[in-house]
Amino acid sequence: MPDYRLTELEKKIDDLKMLMDVSAIISSTLDLGELTALVMEKAKHVMRADACSILLFNRKTGRLEFDVALCTDARDGEILRQQVTLELGEGIAGWVAEHQEPVLVKNAADDSRFFTRADALTGFTTKSIIAVPLVGREGLIGVAEIMNPRERDSFSGHDLEIFLALCRQVAVAMENALYHKDALERQRLRQELELAATIQQSFLPVSPVKEMGPFRLTGITIPAKHVGGDLYDFVEPLPGKAGLFIGDISGKGVSAALFMAKVMGDFRYQAHGIADPGMVLQRLNQQLSDTPRGMFLTAIYAIADQQTGSVAVAVAGHPPLLWITAEGVTVLRPDAGPPVGICDTDFPVKEIMLAPGDRLIMMTDGVFDARDCNGLRLGFDEVVSFVGHNRQQDCLPELMVGRVSEFVGDAERADDLTIVEMRYGV
Repeated sequence: MPDYRLTELEKKIDDLKMLMDVSAIISSTLDLGELTALVMEKAKHVMRADACSILLFNRKTGRLEFDVALCTDARDGEILRQQVTLELGEGIAGWVAEHQEPVLVKNAADDSRFFTRADALTGFTTKSIIAVPLVGREGLIGVAEIMNPRERDSFSGHDLEIFLALCRQVAVAMENALYHKDALERQRLRQELELAATIQQSFLPVSPVKEMGPFRLTGITIPAKHVGGDLYDFVEPLPGKAGLFIGDISGKGVSAALFMAKVMGDFRYQAHGIADPGMVLQRLNQQLSDTPRGMFLTAIYAIADQQTGSVAVAVAGHPPLLWITAEGVTVLRPDAGPPVGICDTDFPVKEIMLAPGDRLIMMTDGVFDARDCNGLRLGFDEVVSFVGHNRQQDCLPELMVGRVSEFVGDAERADDLTIVEMRYGV
């Protein structure tokens, strides 16, 4: 006659060894998928069960999804991962997740909470089940289950205690693994954004200052995030001409940066060999007519004649430009077309005759829409006033950026900021 007390003692020793082994597994990896698979494989083996699983709680969908499903047939686990999700309260696992209480079900067929669809899909027959909530510092992580002891009709209270002890360790380890995964993802995203910023910067002029005959062109751009949708460019469309382009892509971030790269390439292609800025904007508009809904570009393109000092300006829905002379500052609001990429249209051209020492300042709305910690807006009139008081300063764009930064203070910058200047008679 077998000594049942000895058998029971041996089982408890095996259970204790399993918990020690699980502690070693937990200490060996921060990979969530590897961790859960190794732990549940160990639990399934030591508790001599037919199957076990972990369902993770998806906070976005509010449903439980199979992450690990170890069955007698590996294909069954794949079926569960691909085809079965549970609402909170649905099935035994859903009940455990909703109430965050463990359950021991000796006969699943007699339990009204039992979810039969999983067995129907796989052909597996669930008899006895233990389900335990996995709860971390920030709430529900998921539910762990173990099904069908091979040597008995049902699990025991001791089995529940062991599985509870196991799951307490697993919950802590899973939360740490999730934190680690999030940290790695944030690091990867930061590296990608830094790379994107470097690539985006390469589309801008190599130097922020370019002298073309008697004209000096200057540009400054500061994205609100790592990457942005503002742009500027210096071009020589024809010999003896100096072109200055500024644009503001709708939106910001990565999508705006990608669109910015396309705009820069298209603009340089269209600008070559054409001295009419309105025609260039019209062709650019046609080329960008198939852009995604909601993406458009406000822009100013100015082409100066290096011999006469005359400047032809075309505007596409962009804020006014400032004309600085010895007498003061004039706000220019020339007839304009709509933003580029919205509808097929023409873009009027305004001719300006600059005198030596005159300057044209163009900016994106991130300059005057800047807000301080109290949400107060800097305002266009304040920018004009500041430019008027500092119009004799050589480094006016840099001073304007400094004024915006001083006004914003510690507030988070909400929009990209770009300022360009065309100065005649350097």
